[in-house]
Amino acid sequence: MTFTPPPASTTRPDLQGTFGMAASTHWLATASAQSVLERDGNAFDAACAAAFVLHVVEPHLNGPGGDLVGLFSTADEPDDPRVLMGQGPAPAGATIDHYRDTEGLDLVPGSGALAAAVPAAVDAWLVLLRDHGTWTVRDVLAYAVGYARDGHPVLPAVAATVERVSGLFAEHWPTSAARWMPDGRPPRPGETVTNPAYAALLEQLGDAADGAPSRGAGVEAARTAWRELVGPAVEEFVATPHRHADGRDHAGVMTAADLASSWAGYEQPTTTEFRGRTIVKTGAWGQGPVLLQALRLLEGFEDDRLDVATELGAHTVLETLKLAIADRDAWYGDTDVPLDHLLSAAYAADRRALVGDRASHELRPGSVPGRTAPPLPPLRTADAAASGTGEPTVQVNGTTRGDTCHLDVVDRWGNMISATPSGGWLQSSPTIPALGFCLGTRLQMTWLDESSPSRLAPGVRPRTTLSPTLVLDGGLPVMACGTPGGDQQDQWQLPFLLRVLVGGYTPQEAIDAPTLHTTSMADSFWPRAWTPGGAVVESRLGADVIDGLARRGHVLTEAGPWSLGRLSAVTRDPADGLLGAAANPRGAQGYASGR
Repeated sequence: MTFTPPPASTTRPDLQGTFGMAASTHWLATASAQSVLERDGNAFDAACAAAFVLHVVEPHLNGPGGDLVGLFSTADEPDDPRVLMGQGPAPAGATIDHYRDTEGLDLVPGSGALAAAVPAAVDAWLVLLRDHGTWTVRDVLAYAVGYARDGHPVLPAVAATVERVSGLFAEHWPTSAARWMPDGRPPRPGETVTNPAYAALLEQLGDAADGAPSRGAGVEAARTAWRELVGPAVEEFVATPHRHADGRDHAGVMTAADLASSWAGYEQPTTTEFRGRTIVKTGAWGQGPVLLQALRLLEGFEDDRLDVATELGAHTVLETLKLAIADRDAWYGDTDVPLDHLLSAAYAADRRALVGDRASHELRPGSVPGRTAPPLPPLRTADAAASGTGEPTVQVNGTTRGDTCHLDVVDRWGNMISATPSGGWLQSSPTIPALGFCLGTRLQMTWLDESSPSRLAPGVRPRTTLSPTLVLDGGLPVMACGTPGGDQQDQWQLPFLLRVLVGGYTPQEAIDAPTLHTTSMADSFWPRAWTPGGAVVESRLGADVIDGLARRGHVLTEAGPWSLGRLSAVTRDPADGLLGAAANPRGAQGYASGR
């Protein structure tokens, strides 16, 4: 049996060319990246420029106070991909005792400064620019400075997000109200908005770099200036108690010393083989190995079990994801994780045998010799519809959720990068007026439980959901891809990769195809709920598939025809240098560009 064929047409073409390609979750970021390529910048210059633009134009999805995870391969060493690590740790004052005993919390809140890890995204981009870029700090930041200083048309999604939190802003977060509702109302879709405070901060980074004796020294000067400008402003601001997601006021614990002592950098990736390709992810301080575990398990099935356009394939993929994510929640964290065992062929075979004909309604982590997995804290039962797409949402009591953005770039020399910036959403915590942005909420992914491998601990990274992907063929990079979506990031990438690597779909065909994900897991976001047996599906999967999943015991939520998955991708054929790009049509924001 072969894969279900793709439709005769796609929402947009698979772009092809030989010069350079970029794709992202916002057309202005994509256009900025392509502009850099046209001016002889490389993929890393282009990615940096696009990333700072995303801070400005997608503030509901990421910000300078947030996080970044990237994967990249250089033209000089294409067979040696690296992780760009921009996930900051917990501040020195973020202890379980402080949160439990002093603040009276049983979970890290989903919004407010107590949920903030040390910002690391900006530092990570500057590290990449220093080591692998060719442009100056001022030139790379010019695109974002222009949009922040002179304005850009605000997205409907940004306006809707501000509308949803307008009561919270007006009553509890006055600095955010001043930033986003200066006329006493949320911005209207398409209205021009500016961020002069952030523009001024970026200009100061450019000033610091301009005074250095070389380009690399200039980047280092900008990194130092970032800490010196941002750290004291953060420490002073978060010392004042403000409303958090638990409905009470708390002061934050972050200090200037936390920013001064936290540095982004590089790490070796984790990989596995699937159908003759090498799939490249982060280590288990992130959720990336979930995708690798799922692929290891699926490797042992016939192709007809891998097609999510069929009842059997959709069921198999959902059950596989539950098993991989259960291992994430039992074993993953910024600690010693037994990945050699979790990614072994023997372990995959044991887990594969658990995929039955019926939907599991249990959390079933696997066992590791010589180790005992700590039990998960009690989980709340969620409404599956509330867990739907991973888009920024606000609960009825004013608490908030956020999402993520993504970008991919490949250039004519063969440099390639996939990156997922996130955190620091406008709804994360109050705006710091001197900076024009707020802190992130990544610490909500930690547990206030000393026995957990993803426990809250000073200087330790929270187990992030940010999860870009590289694909190698014959040891050379052939695709970079990723998506926003929190817990759904690897879940949405799995059907995409199965369709491309097994089904023969083009990237655009695979992005357009209907997808699904499970909610039968511990949500990484506050209030850490789950839906036993839950699955969310796009209605375009069809009545036969959806009805069949229901008969198998899946607790289904139909999320609409075009609602799940926001992937983008770039490709390169090492044989002839042909480049490609594809982007997500859902939400009318993502675009690819290239020639």
